[in-house]
Amino acid sequence: MSELRHNSVLRRLTLWRLGLVALMVFLARPGAAPAQQSSSDLAASMIGQWELSTAERNKTCVVTLKSDKAATGLQLELEKGCAAALPFTKAIAAWSVKGLDIVRLQDDKAEAVIDFTEVESGIFEGMRSGEGVYILQNLAAARALTRSMDQMIGDWAIVREQGKVICGLTLTNNDAGNDTFQLFLKPRCDSAVANFKPIAWKLDRGELQFLAADGEAWHFEADDNAQWRRVPDTADPMILIRQ
Repeated sequence: MSELRHNSVLRRLTLWRLGLVALMVFLARPGAAPAQQSSSDLAASMIGQWELSTAERNKTCVVTLKSDKAATGLQLELEKGCAAALPFTKAIAAWSVKGLDIVRLQDDKAEAVIDFTEVESGIFEGMRSGEGVYILQNLAAARALTRSMDQMIGDWAIVREQGKVICGLTLTNNDAGNDTFQLFLKPRCDSAVANFKPIAWKLDRGELQFLAADGEAWHFEADDNAQWRRVPDTADPMILIRQ
């Protein structure tokens, strides 16, 4: 993993932790209450480019949401190829905000083609009956995630604190479903890893996760030595290093 990638991960983790501390201090004040976002605030925050995709991100489309008024709602622009990737986008003619938290992509009669609600900062989720879940997320963030994931693909080793290699593994970009990718262990892994039997991996908000078939997960965070350390920490931690 490059030093640039490592520093980027650390900055994101530090900012997240500082934000959490600030929120806890604010909420601890007498009478304090979180500000409620208005529909106009949400509409303003949506102006720009977004990636519209299937939940697995195997089919994507760039949507540019604009502030200019359309015949119904506000104007938008779909990149070429959207209709081929996601056929339902053929019906989309405008967008709008409904209530306080619904981002609607709508047809020329202002009827919903798909409604999205925010599930985490900058990521919205919507569903179409008979088709499944779709994701709308900030385009720059989506492309940064793709680059970060690409940097993770390849051979890695799990070592103990004293430097002893206990397992080799390969992270791939083969789709394993649910936004995860296939992971393969190399022969002669230590029982601590072999018994866990990880089969997939993913990046989630700066954290690396290894997933077993039974749903168990191991969590890793980037540390100060440009490597990944399993958390919560132990007296003899597992450390993931690039091979």
